[in-house]
Amino acid sequence: MEEIAKWLVDFVHSFGYLGILIMTFLESTFVPIPSELTMIPAGYLVHKGEMNFFIVLVISVIGTIGGALCNYYIAMYYGRNFLINYGKYFFFDHKRMASLDKFFAKHGEISTFTGRLVPGLRHFISFPAGLAQMNLKKFTIYTGLGGSIWMTVLLLVGYLIGGNEDEVHYYMPYITIVTIACVVSMIIYYVIRHRKSLRKEENK
Repeated sequence: MEEIAKWLVDFVHSFGYLGILIMTFLESTFVPIPSELTMIPAGYLVHKGEMNFFIVLVISVIGTIGGALCNYYIAMYYGRNFLINYGKYFFFDHKRMASLDKFFAKHGEISTFTGRLVPGLRHFISFPAGLAQMNLKKFTIYTGLGGSIWMTVLLLVGYLIGGNEDEVHYYMPYITIVTIACVVSMIIYYVIRHRKSLRKEENK
């Protein structure tokens, strides 16, 4: 894993913004590449003045949406059997498919937003959306919002403490908890607002 991580850091250094686009695209598909390995080094390069924060963020979100759309269309055009039969080659099996179906059914379309921030779901949350043929505009917006939050967090980690690997490992769990807490608050707000809208329509 250390060799892979070193190669990825070198990749970001060598290919710059293009490397970030490629890696975030792959990370958002079924390829199990942690986004931390790309974005934290990128944040450190921003700290050193070798990259622009906002350009990195925009490119990473574009890559995230692109990879998610790839998964979305694979699921939509090839279906559940294809994912289960061939997903095992990419650490995706029937059990994971079942957990994704349950998550998507429980949380609805908003799960394409929240799923971007949940380890283990991030790479695959687009599959149930594609199977359900979720509205493409909503899917893109939710994926972009979720991706932008997560990428911003990782960039800030890299910017602030990216030069110290021990500190990164120490603070990441706390940062993840804070991020998830913020997302939960946003979901609660969304649900309350949605219910109020429904009540208004019923009272008309």
